[in-house]
Amino acid sequence: MTGASRHFVLAAGGTGGHLIPAFALATELDRRGHHVALVTDTRGANLPGKPDFLPAHVLPAGRFGKNPLHWPGGIKAVLEGRKMAMRLFESFGPTAVVGFGGYPSLPALLAATAAEIPAVIHEQNAVLGRVNRLLAGRVQAIATAYPDVERLKPKLLERVHLVGNPVRAEVLALREEPFPAFTEDGLLRVLVTGGSQGASVLSEIVPDGLAMLQPALRQRLQVTQQCRAEDVDAVRARYRSHDIPAELGTYFEDMASRLADAHLFIGRAGASTIAELTAVGRPAILVPLPIATDDHQAVNTQELVQAGGARMIRQAGFTPKQLAKQIQAMAQHPQTLATAAHAAWNCGRPKAVEDLADLVESFGGAELMDEIRVAGEGLRGSAHGEAAGQASSRDRAA
Repeated sequence: MTGASRHFVLAAGGTGGHLIPAFALATELDRRGHHVALVTDTRGANLPGKPDFLPAHVLPAGRFGKNPLHWPGGIKAVLEGRKMAMRLFESFGPTAVVGFGGYPSLPALLAATAAEIPAVIHEQNAVLGRVNRLLAGRVQAIATAYPDVERLKPKLLERVHLVGNPVRAEVLALREEPFPAFTEDGLLRVLVTGGSQGASVLSEIVPDGLAMLQPALRQRLQVTQQCRAEDVDAVRARYRSHDIPAELGTYFEDMASRLADAHLFIGRAGASTIAELTAVGRPAILVPLPIATDDHQAVNTQELVQAGGARMIRQAGFTPKQLAKQIQAMAQHPQTLATAAHAAWNCGRPKAVEDLADLVESFGGAELMDEIRVAGEGLRGSAHGEAAGQASSRDRAA
């Protein structure tokens, strides 16, 4: 516990991408002795992985699509949610509200600014999301996962703090483990996933791409692939026809251990996926979801690709031949793959949850202590890496 116990409200959309970092922050704040409440939608309140200690409050939020005819209903829902959030704040008394994006976070953050409660937003992607974009000018701090974030106005850079994306504890525990041995004649273990629901394009392309590898590499393959339920039988048949051993499933509970064993990852480029790849240090071939809002998955890959830890293939050009070419280039020599793994590891931000908690704690405390914290710890950062995440209060308090 760091200082007096306080109350914090976390607000997030109902998807795993928004809630995984929210759950991680809630756990860290609880560990420090604070009280935490969650504002989300029905999906989020029932999402597996929500900490038992974390009460969830479902507020109406509304959505704003491209059709203006739907906007009045969305505005009405947001205003109703804002009223409910104000009532929650009156009884819970938060010292700060933290938003993680998604429409369900909007009413709570609007209520926080109206009540003059300090507000922080965390952006998981390399493009500022729509709700966070709307709120960025109203909050006291903007926590980011990447050094450069698109759609962020230059005048707001002084509020930016680079902290990273929190990852699951079981994945973070693998960070100090060495890259699995990969030799000239050893197995090449490939892990393929396409997000929480899988991706049919990976099921269609990956088996045939692996089959096009040079025989010396193809004969050493061992594949684990997540598939959609409707794709499993067809994918199994493809691997069998290529005589490539593959374990298939719609969901793997022990994903952390499978990531630990993998030499190469093939999959989508969601923020949580990249955070885990860089936390552990695993080379990757990334195929961004083409319909992702503002093409944010493609932008998410830039830091990792530029560092040499991954290769990105647009889905339009994701063919078996192109996949085989990229794998051959990365895995033909053991040292090439190990070098890429180290480059990915260097992009990791393993203290993301602690640094985010430090930032959140810096609001709502005793005035004198906050001045000491900001002045002494360099909490003010920029979008280019000079951020609170680089020097946390935890280290200086020790």
